[in-house]
Amino acid sequence: MSFNIAIDGPAGAGKSTIAKRAAKELQFVYVDTGAMYRAIALGILRFGANVEEEASLLDALDQIEVSIGYEGGEQQVYLNGENVSGLIRTEEVSRMASTAAAKPQVRAKLTQLQRDLAKRENVLMDGRDIGTAILPQAQLKIYLTASVHTRAMRRYKEQTERGESCSLAEIERDIEERDHRDMHRETAPLCQAEDAVLVDSSDMTIEEVVECILKLARERM
Repeated sequence: MSFNIAIDGPAGAGKSTIAKRAAKELQFVYVDTGAMYRAIALGILRFGANVEEEASLLDALDQIEVSIGYEGGEQQVYLNGENVSGLIRTEEVSRMASTAAAKPQVRAKLTQLQRDLAKRENVLMDGRDIGTAILPQAQLKIYLTASVHTRAMRRYKEQTERGESCSLAEIERDIEERDHRDMHRETAPLCQAEDAVLVDSSDMTIEEVVECILKLARERM
């Protein structure tokens, strides 16, 4: 039987960075569900679809295929066969991903793929609703969070290091808006599962958070 770890939490909490490191240490398959939603969001933007109009959204989804692969142990996300891993971290894609993820048609498209992976492999999966909706039977659930300001500073640093022009105040505003959308959406809202362990990384280093998760995983295994 496979062992599944679910890490949920708001945007910018460091889920992907921490989950990748923990999965590598545990020799688990890492599944970045957020990247899958971002790939769909990029497809919607490219098709110019209106996510608030069901016919327009369904037409776009019919033409969008998202898959994942692994190169050098790193997850790669493909949109209609194109590796878009380096194209899905912009604020425009982030906003569309948050909006699109609230649509049941979009979630249905990805949920089965994610569950099938978890049945076959020991996986560490991160997202917004892994422990509550995608993998409710996961043996370990973690809710990873940090203050809005801390998360904004992390995003600001990432973007400036990539040479992108950005505003800290605007990023902070976007994160607050995204938190509200994610927590109040009708379909699978972001929330801490009843049996999830809360980890607040505001005053923790990446290494400290990874060690915390590894300790919890080894105790459960």
